[in-house]
Amino acid sequence: MNILLTGPQGQVGSALRPLLETMGDLTVLGRDTLDLADADAIRAAVQQHRPQLIINAAAYTAVDRAETEPELARAVNGIAPGILAEEAGRLNAALIHYSTDYVFDGTHSEPYVETDPPHPLGVYGQSKWLGEQTVLTSGTPALVFRTSWVYSLYGANFLRTMLRLGQERDTLKVVDDQWGAPTWAQSIAETTVAFLQQARGDELIPFIRRHQGVYHMTNSGATTWYAFAQAIFALRPECRAQLIPIPASEYPSPVRRPANSRLNNRKLAEQLHLTLPPWQEALKRCLSALPSNDR
Repeated sequence: MNILLTGPQGQVGSALRPLLETMGDLTVLGRDTLDLADADAIRAAVQQHRPQLIINAAAYTAVDRAETEPELARAVNGIAPGILAEEAGRLNAALIHYSTDYVFDGTHSEPYVETDPPHPLGVYGQSKWLGEQTVLTSGTPALVFRTSWVYSLYGANFLRTMLRLGQERDTLKVVDDQWGAPTWAQSIAETTVAFLQQARGDELIPFIRRHQGVYHMTNSGATTWYAFAQAIFALRPECRAQLIPIPASEYPSPVRRPANSRLNNRKLAEQLHLTLPPWQEALKRCLSALPSNDR
């Protein structure tokens, strides 16, 4: 299989790369070789490499900065996925794309299901919702995996911030009234590849077309940012800062974040036969991979 992966330096992309290398001929296009804000460059790259499958793990993820860079966020998160889908369609290829809990406003009292109407609160969520629409209306066989609270040992994320600040500060205030599922990038990558492995003995494109649509993909369970920080500190005794729970109203931010980011994974389990481990188990696995000099 000829696979094209965008965003190989990101959290999900860096986890996907070694797994995809075992599945066929892999081409990776990072921000240094492909500008996802350049529509012509996207089209040229896809036509040059002619993949059977595109996995779009690239995204503009600066939630706060998106408020002052709406056009860039819209280009990368909203327009580019649609172009990738269109070009895949020209090649009779397929697309896998990743989206976010931020397409919802967080006012729902239960975990969101795929049929709940999106209502993003800020530019970032709006741009990701646009990306979902451009992909799904392209006519190309495509899957959209919505995930939440992604973290890993690489890139900018909550886990790495807590590991750093937990050693630098005496006290640390963390929001305790926003709920979601911390999701390890490795869990996302492993589950994506597990789906692709189901196509063995079957043709990839018809297989993806039969299952196309939106699926929620998070580690199971739910917690708050404060309790997530507590779990991190419990596994890393060098993080000695005192954690102080605060409401989101006390956390300075140019954009309001969803109070409820819980996503219901039932469709993923029932239709694709895929489940992700509990977030606590994934966190332990992630932290066990820290190099010895970081322990």
